[in-house]
Amino acid sequence: MATSLPTRVTTTDQAVGAERVASVRDLTRVFGERIVIDGLDIDIERGEFVALLGRSGSGKSTLLRALAGLDPEATGALTVDGTVAVAFQEPRLLPWKRVIDNVALGLDRPEEAAYAALEEVGLAGLAKAWPLTLSGGEAQRASLARALVREPDLLLLDEPFSALDALTRITMHRLVLDLWTEKERLSVLLVTHDVDEALRLADRVLVLGEGRIAYETRVDVARPRSAGDLIELRTELLGRLGVKEDNP
Repeated sequence: MATSLPTRVTTTDQAVGAERVASVRDLTRVFGERIVIDGLDIDIERGEFVALLGRSGSGKSTLLRALAGLDPEATGALTVDGTVAVAFQEPRLLPWKRVIDNVALGLDRPEEAAYAALEEVGLAGLAKAWPLTLSGGEAQRASLARALVREPDLLLLDEPFSALDALTRITMHRLVLDLWTEKERLSVLLVTHDVDEALRLADRVLVLGEGRIAYETRVDVARPRSAGDLIELRTELLGRLGVKEDNP
């Protein structure tokens, strides 16, 4: 389906086992006179974990917002087979609502489903807490539960770990991988500026440059993995981002 604006399409009659959960063709986004996304094409397979890298201002979050259906000013053709949920860099919890009510926003069966989602992220014990009493990691868990409670086919993560301390970030990495593994048909697109994070989590890594996908590679190393397992690929990705490592 091609339209003048990116359109999120939910289909119910497509055969089970279809490989592609999202397809973007000729996506373009202009801010004033600046072209941020320039005729970009991308496909995401069902059950795939994809990481998107790029320099600051390269359009990573712009692409994610378009995929989420949050940017009516973008042009091109965008199709998603199923539902989409987003977890942002900031948890964006409403401070006047308890955690469980934040997770349950917009649900028909709010408390039952929200509590189950909080259990998935290990936060059931804080269901009745106020958001301002949560740590950074706990707030991100609540944000992730709010996305997962909608049982998405495509989960979009917009640098959700960047503000966390190193130990909490590792814990969140393990949590996301565990949830993704359990939900076999869930696809994830992680926007990040952290090459090590991308290599640790993703099946496929994309580099955004000049408004298009400038480079992509698969990560064919069994999990759990570390950047040390992928030194050559890490160096390649850093180079694509304009970062040169010092020789030892």
